[in-house]
Amino acid sequence: MDALTTQNSRRLGDVPRGFSGAIIAIEHDAVDSALSGIELERRLIEFGFVEGARVEVLHEGPVGGDPIAIRINGATVALRRREAMAIKVTDAS
Repeated sequence: MDALTTQNSRRLGDVPRGFSGAIIAIEHDAVDSALSGIELERRLIEFGFVEGARVEVLHEGPVGGDPIAIRINGATVALRRREAMAIKVTDAS
C-alpha cells in the first residue's frame, strides 16, 4: 500500500451511500464485534472482501443507517456498520 492510498483510506463503515471504491485491507483488531477478530476476518474473506475488490454502498438501513448493503463482485451483501469498520477502502479513481 503506497502513501497516497493510505492517506485516502477510510473505513467502509464510515462511508455514505453511493460510495464506490476498492478494498485495501482488513483490520479486524479495531472492531467491536460479537465475533472474534479471526472469525470476522474469515467471514469477510468468504464474502469476497479481499484486497483490490471493488465495492459500492447501495443502501443504508432506516435506523441509524444500519445495516448497509454493499455490492461486491456482482453480489449484494448486507453488513453491520460495526463489522464494516474492519474494512479499509480507498475512493474509486
